[in-house]
Order: sequence, then structure tokens, then C-alpha cells
Amino acid sequence: MRRIGFVTCVQLGLSCMQTIYRIGGRIELAATLHDHLAPKKSGRVHIDAFCSRNDIDLIRIANVNEPVVIDAVLAKQIDWLFVIGWSQIARKQLLDAPALGALGIHPTLLPEGRGRAPIPWAILKGLERTGVTLFRLDEGVDTGDILAQEVLPIAPDETATSLYERVRLAHETLIERIWPSLIAGNVESQPQDETLASQWPGRTHEDGRITAEMGCRAVDRLVRATTRPYPGAFFDSTSKRYRIWAGTVQPNYPVHEMNEGARLMIPLCDGSLLAAEWAEEELPPFK
Repeated sequence: MRRIGFVTCVQLGLSCMQTIYRIGGRIELAATLHDHLAPKKSGRVHIDAFCSRNDIDLIRIANVNEPVVIDAVLAKQIDWLFVIGWSQIARKQLLDAPALGALGIHPTLLPEGRGRAPIPWAILKGLERTGVTLFRLDEGVDTGDILAQEVLPIAPDETATSLYERVRLAHETLIERIWPSLIAGNVESQPQDETLASQWPGRTHEDGRITAEMGCRAVDRLVRATTRPYPGAFFDSTSKRYRIWAGTVQPNYPVHEMNEGARLMIPLCDGSLLAAEWAEEELPPFK
């Protein structure tokens, strides 16, 4: 039996771990984020209970390249090390530690969409399809050889919530599909076509801001792309911040009052956004 290690702090990684046990596998070692760093990680989940139930040695880290990770991989004689949903580049010393290699899963059809925030960007860009790629980690950003892919169509009304769930299920499918080859040690892979490569940048909280100068089409995509499990789009009035989780754009429908009874209407340059689900927050202090 091959010895498996995992580095993750998101649901996509936990789902992969659960799938391994569901199909009869085992994990020898896991690493996850320190609890005090959790607020800085979008979509962070805890894997402690799962590791405890399955007698998996668990270490807590801030950086995947810490010596404690490398030492643990060597001590446990890990064959395959999965690094899922971890926003740091693995360096050579870590990549060389597992006997057979390190593996990642990226929620795009690599080489398209290397980089950060792949699920929001797929919606923001108006793509008709995306996917999930299992690949070998190297010292680049999502540049390693591809082992397997799953293609996912994107619906016109797709949200980050719905796409994240389908991406999660595709992670499980890839693990099931590749598991026999991982155990046998005869995994086949192919290099990425650099002529098709694209890089998607990281996103900040400020990228979720809605302004009255924005159009309906852009705001519709922004709300759908940044809803849960992401931080959400937001609009600032003179006194409050409105965090928008769902809504419908109203082209050519001007707004004079944001609050019409129990409704929240946000003005846009060519119409308005009718919020369906939102939360009111105090504006952050002016700096």
C-alpha cells in the first residue's frame, strides 16, 4: 500500500480525504493551517475531527515549506503528498520529500486559469465551461504535468456556491479515477501546452465592491462570482455597508431610494440591483 500525505485547510481537500477512505484507502499524515490564521483564509474548514477519527497524524503550520512538514513526510516515508487549496508555492525541498511526488488539484482546465480565485474568475469571465485538473506539483504556479481532468459546463446563472459544489464533486471523481494508478505506481501524465496557458490574478476584498458607475451585466456576474463560500460583493451607502449574497439586476430600472419598503435596491449606471439576500454591516473606520 502506498503511503499518502495531505496538506489542506479547505473543503475541497477534506472531500478528497473522505473519498480516499470511502474507497478503502488510508492517509498517514496531514498538515493544516494554524487556527489563528483561519480568518485570513477564504473557505477554511477544520480537518481535526476527521484526522482524529481515522488516526491520522496531524500537524499545524503557517507555510507548507516549513521544516516540520518536510521532516514529517520523510519520517512517515510518504509516497504521494497531496497539496489541495493551499495558497503557497511548494519549493524543491518539499517536492523532493515524497518518494513518488507531490500532487495538486486546480479548479480550471489547465493550462487555462493558472493562479488564484479560479471559481470566481470562471464566472466573472463569462466562461461557458471550466473544469478540474489533477497534476504534478513543480516549482511553478500550476505548471506541472497533467494526470487527469474533469470538464464542467457553466450555466448562465451559475453562482460560486453551485460551481464550488460541482468542483468539489469533481475532486472526488478524480481521486476515485486515479486511485488505482496511484497505488500501482504507474501514473501516466502529460506536459501542459504552454501556448494555451493563461494566468488569473489573485483577488482582494476590495474587488468585491459594487459602485453606482457599474453596469447590470458586470454586477450580476460579480454577485454570483463572490457569494458563499467567498466574502461576497458589497455596496457602501453613506452610513452602512450592504453585503450582497444574491440578487437580480433590473436593466433600465432607475432607483431613487435604496430601501423601498422591505426591499433593497442598489443603483447602477444602466439600471439597478434588487438584493434577494443581504446583510447590513457598519462601515469600517476611515483611514
